[in-house]
Amino acid sequence: MANERFTNALNHRPQKTPPIWLMRQAGRYHRHYQNLKERYSFVELCKQPELAAQVALGPVMDFDFDAAILFSDILFPLEALGMGLSYAPGPQLEWTLTPETLVRLKAGDEAIGGMEFQREAMRATRALLPNSKSLIGFVGGPWTLFTYAVEGSHKGGLKEAKRWSSLFPSFCELMVPFLVKNIELQIEGGAEIVMIFDTAAGELAPGIFQDLVVGPIQQLAQAFPQRIGYYTQGTQAVHLTALRTPRSPLAGIGVDHRWDLAQVLRESQQGFVQGNFDQNLLFTSAEDFERKLKAYLAPLRELTQEQRAGWICGFGHGVLPATPEAHVRRFVDLVRESFA
Repeated sequence: MANERFTNALNHRPQKTPPIWLMRQAGRYHRHYQNLKERYSFVELCKQPELAAQVALGPVMDFDFDAAILFSDILFPLEALGMGLSYAPGPQLEWTLTPETLVRLKAGDEAIGGMEFQREAMRATRALLPNSKSLIGFVGGPWTLFTYAVEGSHKGGLKEAKRWSSLFPSFCELMVPFLVKNIELQIEGGAEIVMIFDTAAGELAPGIFQDLVVGPIQQLAQAFPQRIGYYTQGTQAVHLTALRTPRSPLAGIGVDHRWDLAQVLRESQQGFVQGNFDQNLLFTSAEDFERKLKAYLAPLRELTQEQRAGWICGFGHGVLPATPEAHVRRFVDLVRESFA
């Protein structure tokens, strides 16, 4: 029960046509989600497995994506560990992390039961998905979870998170084993790979990224060799050098629209590379959007199938609210037409 193109990409096998999966492909831009949101809260859609499965299935059936992804939120581990969480409509924690409040976090063994709904949501999604579609799980990256715990968001330059970065190793002593258990739940539920979404890590200078972020990500990847993908926004190649070695246990990486994808693919010798069309360009006119997409695809079409091996076609970040559905549909069609 998996998508052939997606499986080929995970295994770095050459193929004519790349699989297509978009971050946030199930969300506010989509009428299917909007209709469900009229009847249920965001938390209900995430925590009731049958509803989460319906949300995840909707865009796969509508746009024919090659993979579905768990419908959930990266912040639920912070809730499970005792920080509380509400949506009004954006996420709000009950308290913030400081040197004094660190001791208030629950032990991972005590808290992991609060994440079992994700395993059941994965199972419900897999049961609804056609056998020809793949299924992806995800967790938040330790640094991104830390920034939310300290700042309540990951907007701006992360002044407070950087100020309290000396707390990060202690936070990781609890969070990394917790995320291992969280990933286990998702794999038990049917995830073929689990993505680590670490959006806030791109705000770190390369040297600090190496000092703080690389170690915890390597721990997670080593716990599940070739089952973990990593994405962060705003990084440069120097950030990910230590995570892209020939012996890396990571299954692959995602890159944002600032990267030269053709160059990344030429240099990639294993695993997958996900990305990276600029999602903001879907707000241009239909003619301009198609012209820009063809220009983006042109250098990728010049690569051989061997050079394109591992490519999972998507955006540089998630689908934005109010993105025209017609442009999402045309994105899928034009990519497949270009590599048919």
